[in-house]
Amino acid sequence: MMHVTLWGTRGSLATPGPETARYGGNTSCVEVQGADGTVVILDAGTGVRRLGMALPRTLRRVDILLTHLHLDHLQGLGFFAPLYNPAMEVHIWGPASTTLSLQARLTRYMSPPLFPVRLREFPCTLHLHEVPRQAMAIGALTVTAGFVCHPGPTVGYRIAAAGTVLTYIPDHEPALGVPRFPGRREWTSGAMLAADADLLIHDAQYSAEEYPQHIGWGHSALPHTLAFATLTGVKHLVPFHHDPAHSDADLDRLMTQAIHVAEPAFAVTPGTEGATFDLRAPMAHGGAEGRR
Repeated sequence: MMHVTLWGTRGSLATPGPETARYGGNTSCVEVQGADGTVVILDAGTGVRRLGMALPRTLRRVDILLTHLHLDHLQGLGFFAPLYNPAMEVHIWGPASTTLSLQARLTRYMSPPLFPVRLREFPCTLHLHEVPRQAMAIGALTVTAGFVCHPGPTVGYRIAAAGTVLTYIPDHEPALGVPRFPGRREWTSGAMLAADADLLIHDAQYSAEEYPQHIGWGHSALPHTLAFATLTGVKHLVPFHHDPAHSDADLDRLMTQAIHVAEPAFAVTPGTEGATFDLRAPMAHGGAEGRR
C-alpha cells in the first residue's frame, strides 16, 4: 500500500493567487507514505515547506528524491523543517552528472548569495546519494530511477510496494524528435518506468497550441501526456506540472477538451494541490483511489 499526497503541482515558477487557488501555486512536491511509515518525498519545490511542517514529530528519517536540479524543484529545500532538526536523518537522492557530484551541484544553490545556509550547516544528519541504476529499497518501498528526455540530467521514478506501482515523471518531453507520437513503447522515453503503473503523475505543461513554440524545452503537451499514458498502459493518470500562465479556468477548459478528444480508457484526475491517492493491491481493493 502507498498513500500519495500532492503538495505542489505547478511547473517552472510558483504562482500563488486567487486565479490558481484550486489547482495550486506551489511547485513540484509529492509525498509518498509506505505501509510501514516510510516517507519518501518526490522533489523539493515550494510545496515541501508545508509538507515539512506536517510530518509526524516521531519521524526520524525522510528521503527526498530529486528528479533534477532546476530551481522549481529545489526552491523549497532550504525551508524544509526536518533539515533543522538534529534528531532527523535526511537522505537526498538525485541524478548523477558527467562533470560534478550531486553535492557540488546542490552546493551551488544552497550557499550565498542564493541561500544563506550552506548544506554543511544544517543540524540534521544529512546524507547525499546519486541514484543508482539498479532498484533500491527505502523501507517498504522499492524505487527505480531512469533517465528521461529533459534538459540536463533528469530522471523519473518508479516506486513499487506490495503489488502496486506509482510512476512520477514531472518534467518530460517524450515527443521530442518523434515524427508521429506516440511511437513504439520500447523506443519511447520513460515508457519502461511508466509501464502498467497504477498511478502515473506526469508533465502536462502545455496545450496542443502552445507546444510548437516550446519544442525542446523539455515538457509535454497535454495530448502527448494522454497518449503516453495510453501507450504505457497505466490505470490512472494525474496531469501535473501546470504552466504558471494557466489559471484554474484555463486548466479546467484544457483538461476537458483534451480528455474529450482522447477518450482515454483509464481514469484521469488533474493534479490539484492537496489531492490524495491510496494505492492498494488489486486483490485487496482495486488500484488507486483519489480524493481532493
